[in-house]
Amino acid sequence: MTNYSWNWSVFFQSVPSGDATYIDWIIAGLIGTIVLSITAWILALIMGGIIGTLRTVKNPIISSIASGYIELFRDIPLLVQLFIWFFVIPEFLPQTARDALFQMPPLYSQFLTAWICLGLFTSARIAEQVRTGIQAVPDGQTAAGLALGFTTLQIYFTVRIPQAIRIIMPALTSEFLNIFKNSSVATTIGFIELSRQAQQLVDYTAQPYEAFIVITALYMLVNIIVMLLMHKLEKKLQIPGYITGDK
Repeated sequence: MTNYSWNWSVFFQSVPSGDATYIDWIIAGLIGTIVLSITAWILALIMGGIIGTLRTVKNPIISSIASGYIELFRDIPLLVQLFIWFFVIPEFLPQTARDALFQMPPLYSQFLTAWICLGLFTSARIAEQVRTGIQAVPDGQTAAGLALGFTTLQIYFTVRIPQAIRIIMPALTSEFLNIFKNSSVATTIGFIELSRQAQQLVDYTAQPYEAFIVITALYMLVNIIVMLLMHKLEKKLQIPGYITGDK
C-alpha cells in the first residue's frame, strides 16, 4: 500500500480496444446494475404479492403450495440459485425454448437469467412481508366487509391488500436496497454490471483501489437515492397508529 501509485486519471484513459474510456465502462456497468435491479424488483413485487396473498387464504392446498414456493427460494443461497438457473434449468427446457435461449446474444441470456433469479429470490422474501401485512389488518374490518355484502375477493382487493402494502413499506424499502446489492452476483455468469466493469478495469490497469472506491461510492449513491425516494413514499402512505404511522 505504501508503494501504491494512485492514478485517478485512469478512468479517462482509453480501453485496449480504443473505442471507449474506462469511465464509459463504469457508466455502462452502472446502467446495467440499475436496469437489472429495477426490472427484477418489478417481477419480485408481482410474484411476492401473489404468493404472499395466497399464503393467507384458508384453503390448505393453496396455502401449502405458496409456502413451498417461499421455502424453495428462501432457503437456497442466491449464488447457488443463479448457477442453477444458468447451467441446469436450460437443459430441461423444451428444444425450441432451449435453442432460442442459446441463440440469444450472451448479454441477453445473462440478463434474462439474472433477472429471473433475482426477481424470484426477492419475491419469496416479499411474500412473507405481504403475508404479515395482510394478517396485521384487524379481523373486524373483514367482518365489516362481509356484513356489507363484499365477497372475499373484494375484501382482499379493497380492504386488506391496500392496507397491507402501506404497513409493510419499511420492509419493502429494505428489500429494494438489497436487490441493488444482490445484483452484483450477476457478474459470476458474465453479465456486465457495475462490479464486473470494476474487475475488468483492475485487470487492464492494475489500479484496484481507484476502481473499487468509485464503485463503492456509486453503490452508496444509488442506495441513498432509493432510500430517500422510498422514505418519501412511506410518509405519504403511512397509516396513523400502524408501524409507519404517527400515533
